[in-house]
Amino acid sequence: MLTRIIPLALLAISAPALAESSTSLTTGFDYSTGKYGGSTSTNILYVPVTGKMQFDTFFLKLTVPYISVSSAGDVVRGIGKVKTTTTTRTTTQSGLGDVVASAGYTVFETNDLMLDLVGKIKFGTADASKNLGTGENDYSAQMDAYHTLQKTTLFATAGYKVIGAPVGVSVNNIAFGTLGFSRKTSDAISVGAMLDAAQASSDLSPGTREVSVFVSHKINSTLKAQAYLLKGLSDGSPDLGGGIMLTGTL
Repeated sequence: MLTRIIPLALLAISAPALAESSTSLTTGFDYSTGKYGGSTSTNILYVPVTGKMQFDTFFLKLTVPYISVSSAGDVVRGIGKVKTTTTTRTTTQSGLGDVVASAGYTVFETNDLMLDLVGKIKFGTADASKNLGTGENDYSAQMDAYHTLQKTTLFATAGYKVIGAPVGVSVNNIAFGTLGFSRKTSDAISVGAMLDAAQASSDLSPGTREVSVFVSHKINSTLKAQAYLLKGLSDGSPDLGGGIMLTGTL
């Protein structure tokens, strides 16, 4: 599931341009469902609130989410299957998710090409006893690249994540990446698709493979809406997912 913050990643997709100082607030929801190679579905509702401060070529971002998980207790968001279970009984747990802080810097920029270096810390604030997270911190670094060809922006991400190991669970540090494009169909609307892939973060689950399609609508000069659908291509990913995000610039 990579970081499973696909809507937040999509918010960064735009044609390279001279950066400006700004503050924005994003919220919405992300819903996914899948069996992750088992017999019981895990359904996850993720509702983030994200604040971002852009200072020319440098940005800071903080995400505070609510999460609700209906499962048999064998799947953790962002990890996949972490243990085997014989029960098919599902329970629903909800509460504060993992708070994520990130910082990025534009290391190279021209009229049609932009490279960002981004570091993230996922704090283990989600309750591990409720199966809402691992209870441990994760650390990641990635390079984001954007290249504009007229009305089309090609984008790619390559990164590495160090995953905190909860007690009794075996996890692996992973490399991950994204390839995709976004195309403007009008001054207000863009559409696109992306492919996400990552190494297996759990010995009980294969690496993730996910394809997403999305549409972004610039409602006015300060408000943007995005909607997307996701299809998992491996047992490490949810079978289906989707969401809607709203971003307002302050």
